[in-house]
Amino acid sequence: MLTKVCGWGLFATEAYPVEIEVDVTRGLPFTNIIGLADTAVKESKERVKAAIKNSGYKWPSEKITVNLAPSDIRKEGSYFDLAIAIGILGSSAQINTKYLEEFCFLGELSLEGALRRISGALPIAMAMPNRKIYKLVLPIANAKEAALVEQINALPVSTLCEAIELLHNPEFRLPYKLDTCGIFKQGAVYPLDFSEVKGQFLAKRAIEVAVAGGHNILMIGPPGSGKSMLAGRIPGIMPQLTLQEALEVTKIHSVAGMIDSEEGFIGRRPFRNPHHTASNIALVGGGSSIRPGEISLAHQGVLFLDELPEFHRDCLEALRQPLEERIIRISRANKFFTFPASFMLVAAMNPCPCGYLTHPKKVCRCGTSKVQNYIGRISGPLLDRIDIHIDVPAARYQEFSSSLPAESSADIKKRINKARSIQLGRFQNENIFHNAQMNHKQVRKFCFLGKDENELLKSAITELNFSARAYDKILKVSRTIADLAGSEDIKTEHLSEAVQYRCLDRNF
Repeated sequence: MLTKVCGWGLFATEAYPVEIEVDVTRGLPFTNIIGLADTAVKESKERVKAAIKNSGYKWPSEKITVNLAPSDIRKEGSYFDLAIAIGILGSSAQINTKYLEEFCFLGELSLEGALRRISGALPIAMAMPNRKIYKLVLPIANAKEAALVEQINALPVSTLCEAIELLHNPEFRLPYKLDTCGIFKQGAVYPLDFSEVKGQFLAKRAIEVAVAGGHNILMIGPPGSGKSMLAGRIPGIMPQLTLQEALEVTKIHSVAGMIDSEEGFIGRRPFRNPHHTASNIALVGGGSSIRPGEISLAHQGVLFLDELPEFHRDCLEALRQPLEERIIRISRANKFFTFPASFMLVAAMNPCPCGYLTHPKKVCRCGTSKVQNYIGRISGPLLDRIDIHIDVPAARYQEFSSSLPAESSADIKKRINKARSIQLGRFQNENIFHNAQMNHKQVRKFCFLGKDENELLKSAITELNFSARAYDKILKVSRTIADLAGSEDIKTEHLSEAVQYRCLDRNF
């Protein structure tokens, strides 16, 4: 007897339907899984066999053939356990298959018949309406993320027996409902606040400018100056995620298997902080089983690279494409994959190998050549994509011991939201969203300078020996500073401040 069950597979972030065909016929007892299945899928027959027996059903003592169609796409993971078990029980006439075509089944089975969570439930749920399939049976641990898709009836079950009962009696379990708006607001709360950072007023101002315009920023300072502390609080002052952006972020983390089953949703800007020993694949993504890397996990949030010169050269160069195009492409022999990668790069580094070149009291042990070699580990094309680089001096005792309250993230965020709204109005017909995304033509259009401002910029470029690439960067940052001030025109004070945010060009 032949039974067909609807399942879904996942390839990177792309979900695709898989029809599980199960045929139980006379012959020597043998189970064969075909359809370009990987090792994890082929091993599922042992899990399914034990789960069926331990759930009180009989394993057929006949020839069992399981086909995963389409056969030209490689099937990976443990998504198909539940669907295969349902197909075998249906083909051996142990369960009612009257309503089978109305459901889609996902889940990994334990040997006792319990359902374990899977990764990637959200992208599968998002793809189902396109195929006119609306009932999804899946593990309880994945219920919240699947229920984010309003068109889908997420039907969570904890065991194989519950899934079978659902087939016999479709009213056995009501669809899981989720208060998306309530969870979205609750998840948007960020635990770290700028009010906890004492001193470093210039660095805070530079970070505010960077976030307001979507600019990438590099902080340079001695150990213990507070670079990591400042970076960790940046997501708290970024504009609130929209619901669509939150779904994009949750989708990527779902594929990576990083969704908390209790929350099931990511409502705040992500903050990723990979170690400087991270490999190229860990940063970019890929591997034998294609998974998003740190670049994609930071989508719509912050990618913080501490000790920037210590990262492998190929890892740093891999940042160039996503910083420019806001996506990351991973090529394979027969296919290429695209992951979203729209993030704000926040980097930190010491001014020299020992870290004390700019320290007011400690003596630097590095020679000029060592300092130049250390800075030279960061290539020019990468620096081209960093609009702001600032000095973060060692904190003074009077600052961090002060009892005076520092400005909160909420106050800073209000100014940033106001500046962002100005930019959204300016770029409504330009297909960009903030100042950092302007190309050369748009810089000329939206960053017009008066006579005095032109003279000031000419002096800065000439006397401070700025490179040509710094020209557009200064104009973009000046435009953001003017937006924060509520000014339609870029004035000399805005240009002067922007020039201060090019410390690498000035000092090295």
